[in-house]
Amino acid sequence: MENTYLPTQTAIIITLVVGTFFVALGYVNLKKISDNKSHIIGDRNESIFSLTTSLSASALGAWILFGPASAATWGGMGAVIGYAIGTAAPMLFLLNFGPKIRKEFPKGMSLTELVKRRFGTRILKMILILILFYLTIFLIAEVTAIAFLLNLISKTPLWLTSGLTLIICLLYILRGGFKLSVITDKYQFFIILSIILFSLFFILGNLETNSYELIKKNSPKLLSTNNLLNYTAGLTFFIAVAATNLFHQGNWQRVFAAKNNLVLKKSLIYSSIISFLIVLWMGYTGLISFSIDSKINPDLAFFKLIFLNNNIIIVVFILILALALTLSTIDTLINAISSLIIIDGKEINKFLSGKEIKSKTNKVILLLCILVFIFASKGYSILYLFLFADLLCCSAVFTIFYGFFKKKINIKLSLISIILGLISGLLFFPSQDFKSSLLVGKFLPLENFSSIISSNLLFISFIVALTVPLIIITFYSFRNSFR
Repeated sequence: MENTYLPTQTAIIITLVVGTFFVALGYVNLKKISDNKSHIIGDRNESIFSLTTSLSASALGAWILFGPASAATWGGMGAVIGYAIGTAAPMLFLLNFGPKIRKEFPKGMSLTELVKRRFGTRILKMILILILFYLTIFLIAEVTAIAFLLNLISKTPLWLTSGLTLIICLLYILRGGFKLSVITDKYQFFIILSIILFSLFFILGNLETNSYELIKKNSPKLLSTNNLLNYTAGLTFFIAVAATNLFHQGNWQRVFAAKNNLVLKKSLIYSSIISFLIVLWMGYTGLISFSIDSKINPDLAFFKLIFLNNNIIIVVFILILALALTLSTIDTLINAISSLIIIDGKEINKFLSGKEIKSKTNKVILLLCILVFIFASKGYSILYLFLFADLLCCSAVFTIFYGFFKKKINIKLSLISIILGLISGLLFFPSQDFKSSLLVGKFLPLENFSSIISSNLLFISFIVALTVPLIIITFYSFRNSFR
């Protein structure tokens, strides 16, 4: 994989052409944004088609080219299925939460508005910071992914790709907001779907034998139902991805933008099926790739198969796919961050209020993108960035969503459960080599723990972050029932 598949200049030109297409598309479809509310959730009249394509395109970022296949090489089929279900699960959860919250808050624009009304300002500030941090990490990971890909195929410097991608997206999303993101998502969705289907037929068609038999013969451990790692990996990715996406403001914008509940439910079902199948396929390529070459770099598992014959047309297709994936996701992320600042920015800083809030927000977004550019240019691990952000959201998911419908959970209890869940999870969260954590190997010697714990730190960190708040709240409710 050390080959240069495209000249650097050619890769940059393709990036600029694709970027120019979406910028032009944005300005052709640009409608005058009458107020901040329409900038955030459009006209609340999105159809099944527009909502399905937007939910799908914004959920499937460039991470699908790296994450699922990478996870498959060490987590097996369990990790693949867990990753796929985890990607689809938030949309299925929103089938329940979405209509209920729309009914309770028909003019809502974000999850944070409900958090404020139910839990008050203190919890709102914590959740707002948590969501903004997660969305920023997500943004860094997405820009890192596309920069990493261009560097892989053309040796384009990470900083150059990072800068170009952010500039392209900012040129249309700051003006058009949510509505423009939905419009461009339609085109990006069909590019994504077409090239993913092409990759399926191309990869399977170039194998000398049945893919399942190949995996079964060369890497039976990845399919084994007796391999504990397969189960823990699958459950880890399910918890991580599902919990985190429930806090994704981009998803909540689309919940509130649906024409009615029937449109919302159908769109969520369709997009969950599409997302599940695409991530399942991308993870499956990791199993195939590892079965062909067990020494493959996990992050490059998919590319090992798709670039098999060094066909320049296929390389260009994959570059276009990656750009469509990236732009569809980062315009959603930028608009999601922007909308949260417009709605609740004043809770963080009083400067972020008043009639000029949109102009102030754009300045904050520009500063944030400079920070994203700096981090993305460093090329940090994409999967690790996601997992760290996922853990933060995981510690709050039970308290917030259970608390919406159980009014007996007070603010103090909510605050304690979230903080203790986060601290407990961080104690077990693994270092970048996944061999130790703050508690296991740092505070206490590694020898003090069984191999089951030391080899499943990621799984344990998420389970602990998720269950500690549950135990605290359950204990409190049980104790009060006897008073």
